[in-house]
Amino acid sequence: MKWFKVGKIVNTHGVKGEVRIVSTTDFADERYEKGNKLYIFKEKQSEPVEVTVASHRRHKNFDLLTFEGYHNVNDVEHYKNCEVKIPEEQLTDLEDGEFYFHEIIGCTVKTEDGVEVGTVKEILTPGANDVWVVKKGGKEVLIPYIDDVVQSIDIDEKEIVITVMEGLLD
Repeated sequence: MKWFKVGKIVNTHGVKGEVRIVSTTDFADERYEKGNKLYIFKEKQSEPVEVTVASHRRHKNFDLLTFEGYHNVNDVEHYKNCEVKIPEEQLTDLEDGEFYFHEIIGCTVKTEDGVEVGTVKEILTPGANDVWVVKKGGKEVLIPYIDDVVQSIDIDEKEIVITVMEGLLD
């Protein structure tokens, strides 16, 4: 079975079994909707733990979740630093021009002139637009996912073409 990361439990929150998640999904409201199934992957455990979302809310830059049957901090404490994933069948179809993170990560980024900038290693979601972390060798470049910069994305060829704005690659 193929799994897709939607977040990481970084801490507990309060004493009533709430966990603090750093999301890696653009669809937090959909993924963390009450009644949805999520899967917690603990290190050195072969099978994930299936949980059902009981509640979801945003607090600062985190998603706070509770799970059915987990009513206090002691029930969820051992999930700190665990990844939260969904199976492939829970992925939904996207509109044209929309992409899942796993489709973008690993793509080669090139300029319009064909010069390779590097490979997308991570996607940050700081605010108005996503930012792609592109690495080549030891160098890291931050590419904003905006129309003025990203010209084309070919998921099948794993290639992205960008327009280099002044100061972008400095």
